[in-house]
Amino acid sequence: MNNEYDVIIIGSGAAGLTAALALAETKRVLVLAKGSLTGGSTAWAQGGIAAVLDAGDTFENHVRDTMVAGAGLNDLETVEFVIEQAPASIDRLVELGVPFNQDSGDLHLTREGGHSHRRIVHVDDATGWAVQEALLKAADANPNITTLPGRTCIDFITDRHREKFSAAGRVWGVYALNEETGRVERHVARATVLAAGGAGRVYQFSTAPRGATGDGIAMAWRAGARVSNMEMMQFHPTCLYNLEVKNFLITEAVRGEGGRLFHPETGHRFMADYDPERMELAPRDVVARAIDDQIKRFGLDYVHLDISHQPPEFVKEHFPTIHEKLSGLGIDMTTGPIPVVPAQHYTCGGVVVGLDARTDLPGLWAAGECTESGLHGANRLASNSLLECFVYGEAAASDILANWDKLGDPPAIKPWDESRVSDSDEQVVIKQNWTEIRRFMWNYVGIVRTTKRLERAQNRIALLKQEVEDYYGSFVVTTDLIELRNLLQAAELIVKSALARHESRGLHYTMDYPETSEAVQDTVLVP
Repeated sequence: MNNEYDVIIIGSGAAGLTAALALAETKRVLVLAKGSLTGGSTAWAQGGIAAVLDAGDTFENHVRDTMVAGAGLNDLETVEFVIEQAPASIDRLVELGVPFNQDSGDLHLTREGGHSHRRIVHVDDATGWAVQEALLKAADANPNITTLPGRTCIDFITDRHREKFSAAGRVWGVYALNEETGRVERHVARATVLAAGGAGRVYQFSTAPRGATGDGIAMAWRAGARVSNMEMMQFHPTCLYNLEVKNFLITEAVRGEGGRLFHPETGHRFMADYDPERMELAPRDVVARAIDDQIKRFGLDYVHLDISHQPPEFVKEHFPTIHEKLSGLGIDMTTGPIPVVPAQHYTCGGVVVGLDARTDLPGLWAAGECTESGLHGANRLASNSLLECFVYGEAAASDILANWDKLGDPPAIKPWDESRVSDSDEQVVIKQNWTEIRRFMWNYVGIVRTTKRLERAQNRIALLKQEVEDYYGSFVVTTDLIELRNLLQAAELIVKSALARHESRGLHYTMDYPETSEAVQDTVLVP
């Protein structure tokens, strides 16, 4: 039983490492990561980070843009809190050595859909990777931070796992599977920070990394935390359509810099039919629904995104990563269109947290995509996601440090019990169930929903749940089995939330309730 760490952080992306660096000034921190340390969504973020840095811009403008995109479901206090912290977060990243693009001595700002001003700081079109690299480098250099990759977290250790049982529900760390040895380890600490990312892999088409299986949300729910707004799943309008490359994103900024959408057969610029004023610069949900409608109505596989009317040098300079990737696939974006489809992109709902990043569970804080802080509301504004990670990573660390003496030392915890399980020889069962979930979630709980489709999904989930629970109770845990269990739990929360919202708002669009109601309400699920 080792208590050599003060704080455990689950997740090695922007939120987790920001918290780790702030805590490590005085505390010993353990960072656990499923798979590799760079396997999360942070490394994939192409766009950038939104912050008010331009002379003509104001906090009020950024707040308004965020509230408009979020269809009024955002919490105003949260939105103001995050946006006012943004410039300081950017300064810290500059200090860490993130090489943001410059424009004659100042940071270069780009503009994305839904923003009224240029306010996106970026590193070409691969901002996330640069941020991930800088944070990991700083963490590696810090003697108080230990990173343990290859750890799949299974469940929180709570008072019910104490040697002297208690039902108080405080979190004392986590049980995690060592992916190399197959053994389950106990990691115990005074404070735990959940930064495990979203649940994108619930869907067949997703830009999320393979590990985004809703682990943190499912674990927190099982431990007794409330979850909110899970029906608000953001679909990115433009993911590359390619049968070999499953989840390559064509950043929002391509439309921000003049990219246009066309029907691939007729050449009709169809955004004029849906949002004549904003066209391709309409918020993501509007653009994604328009593309979805074109694909379903005309039986298409994809639509065309075209920026080839811009000078070739301009395109290559602005989008070097995308240009290179597409060239390797035989597509030249400087001379012709890119085939695109919508794909699940961001989980706007999640574990309920306050401005101090506290969850409902004592001893557990959370930050980033696994949370519902009130920032995004019914639709996330482009480039507000990395920003949320930095602000809430800091908030979690500050609150833990401010309350350190009250947290108390962990009690004696029982080891993981695997006395009643055997090894499974049926990987095919897991694969089959995984595929089935992702397919019916895409078809029934996608961009456009109906009550009937949602009920069909709910029935499927109920059947699979029994099967997975039986399987989980009988066999030794593997990463695949843990992920399947979490994926199914996340799917259930999404469907339950979607059925509870009797209106269309932001990302939740249902043909049975096409109007937006006047009452603005979060969908809060209580375990």
